[in-house]
Amino acid sequence: MSNFVDECGLNVKAGDGGAGCVSFRREAHTPMGGPDGGDGGKGGDIWLVADRNTASLVAFGDHPHRKAPSGTHGSGKKKHGHRGEDLEVPVPMGTQVKDRDGQVLADLVGEGDRWLAAEGGRGGHGNARFLSNRRRAPAFAEQGELGEEQWIWLELKLMADVALVGFPNVGKSTLISRVSAARPKVADYPFTTLVPNLGVVRMGDGFEMVLADVPGIIEGAAEGKGLGHQFLRHIERCRVLLVMVDLSPWAELIPAEQEKVLLAELGDYRPDLLTRERVIVGTRSDLLDNAGDDVPRVEEFRAFKGPRISSVTGAGIPDLLGELRGLVEDSRAAVIPDEGFVTLRPVPEGIVVERHDDGSFEVLGKEAARAVAFSDLTNSEAMEVARGRLKDLGVDRALGRAGARDGDTVTIGQLTFSYTEEPAADLGDRKRRPGR
Repeated sequence: MSNFVDECGLNVKAGDGGAGCVSFRREAHTPMGGPDGGDGGKGGDIWLVADRNTASLVAFGDHPHRKAPSGTHGSGKKKHGHRGEDLEVPVPMGTQVKDRDGQVLADLVGEGDRWLAAEGGRGGHGNARFLSNRRRAPAFAEQGELGEEQWIWLELKLMADVALVGFPNVGKSTLISRVSAARPKVADYPFTTLVPNLGVVRMGDGFEMVLADVPGIIEGAAEGKGLGHQFLRHIERCRVLLVMVDLSPWAELIPAEQEKVLLAELGDYRPDLLTRERVIVGTRSDLLDNAGDDVPRVEEFRAFKGPRISSVTGAGIPDLLGELRGLVEDSRAAVIPDEGFVTLRPVPEGIVVERHDDGSFEVLGKEAARAVAFSDLTNSEAMEVARGRLKDLGVDRALGRAGARDGDTVTIGQLTFSYTEEPAADLGDRKRRPGR
């Protein structure tokens, strides 16, 4: 089984908020102590956090669900419930988050970048919160809000200094195994590498650069042939491209044709890849050196003018690493480092009124649902508070603009009621205002 996963689905469920408490102070010599119900605790949020120590998305393969703890309920004596702890889910640097429609929601590139994947439900207010001069003994409280839940899609685009690009069996895995501690599978048949491999090259003076062994590209990869798109996306964020052409006289295409096809595939996938720094190198030069003059097309392979290496003998590798180091250092110097990490939160949603085919209306939006989240809406005082909140949010106006009329069914969260239009308070004003 592969230990590298670069795309997966993830279900996130934030914690629910605790319910507010309905309680009245009851002590000796205090017969009318008043309301003292505490608030419920907020549910835990779920954050996706870019972590340099996480290499792939394999942790989500068999366990795609993450759930944050819920807040606890409030209690008497104005004791608030405990807040649910936030859950931080580590993902590799370079992870893109998408919704079910493929829309990009977040791009976690740098170490510590964070995205709020699911917000915990707000804790409900206890009845002590509703005490006022007009309301001396409120006998109602709010329910806790449900935490957000959604399915998201994660895609990893490797972030490396150098991407090794070439046809299958050109010697990419052999090279990365020689210059780093990585031990990818190496064999003499196409598509040995089915998943990307990373190797860290450490120079004598302590300089380090990361090489990405990207699975072999074939002609038509930019159009999705084979696993083209899955392989090519790992090249997008690499600083330098090392294009490797096979110098073995028994290769299917001569070096010039290999280079032409590889660059065409890169350009078709993303044209800006052709503007990136790149090195064209001939591999398996030991096979060319040992080939006789009677081998067909041998002169066409010997005509290759670029640098040559052999991962078996080590010939040409030190010079190649030196050239790559210079390009990587220049690329790093051109990037302005970010100060700290980036925190990404979804844009708050407003109030939306939808009309269904049966003529009923539904008010969507977190704030509207919160406005009616009471434990007992048969209580006249609780209903009065809910009406005031909805009016402040502009729900009445939104329903009127949507065409709601007397007797229409309206749903907000768990509450369903019949809509009515009340006459305006001012005599002579012939306009009517919506109400309930």
